[in-house]
Amino acid sequence: MSRAPIAVLPTPEAIGEELADRILRGMSEARAAGRRFLFGSPTGRTPRPVYAAMARRLAAQPQELSHVTLVMMDEYLVEGARGLEYAPADAPWSCHYFARVEIADRWNASLPPAHRMPDESIWFPLAGDPGEYETRIADAGGIDLFLLASGASDGHVAFNPPGSARDSRTRVIPLSDETRRDNLATFPAFGTLETVPYHGVSMGIATITDAREALMVAWGAGKRLTTSRMQAAERYDADWPATLIHECPRGEIIVDREAASR
Repeated sequence: MSRAPIAVLPTPEAIGEELADRILRGMSEARAAGRRFLFGSPTGRTPRPVYAAMARRLAAQPQELSHVTLVMMDEYLVEGARGLEYAPADAPWSCHYFARVEIADRWNASLPPAHRMPDESIWFPLAGDPGEYETRIADAGGIDLFLLASGASDGHVAFNPPGSARDSRTRVIPLSDETRRDNLATFPAFGTLETVPYHGVSMGIATITDAREALMVAWGAGKRLTTSRMQAAERYDADWPATLIHECPRGEIIVDREAASR
């Protein structure tokens, strides 16, 4: 693998517009070729400008999304009657809620029913059978493009903490305090750190790097450290999981001026 290049754009909004164009073009090309498009998708603050720009473009120039599958990275797990289970889908901090409300509903809003992305095309790893996700993705042809984001404090990607093995796959992961603090900042609806779940089901490092293309986004002054760590690396460094971008077949880092400044 070659070292991932870095592009610096003026603002988060500029990143959103640039990547919305690229992602929607890839989806359109897949449709023209008669094939499904698997889009690896994170939740949280970082991808919001991209998802919002895509919604605006779809409202202005509708295109069909019925062939698009959202391959979500992870979900919080909470204690249930039979052990760990998905967080409530109506909780505003859950990944199911984010995928439905902040991605699918907004993208579909301007499209006729036949052209919308169906509910069954939003995928999550199973809490009780994480390995099934690997098979499901492979059977569908693999992830075409992965939008990625990095934790500010420890470089986690999805729920993969520092120390995650390069060959790790989808699994249930105890969430580190650093990850839980980052998630509290992302979703203030948690209220306190104690209410942030202690486990999640998440894609592994190898699951993510298997994608044909990956775009790692970082913006804001809070992402200067992860930008610096990714720039300094040439390959995956388990101490900072965001460096996985250098292991992707076609990886690129896209940051704004705030994140790039030192």
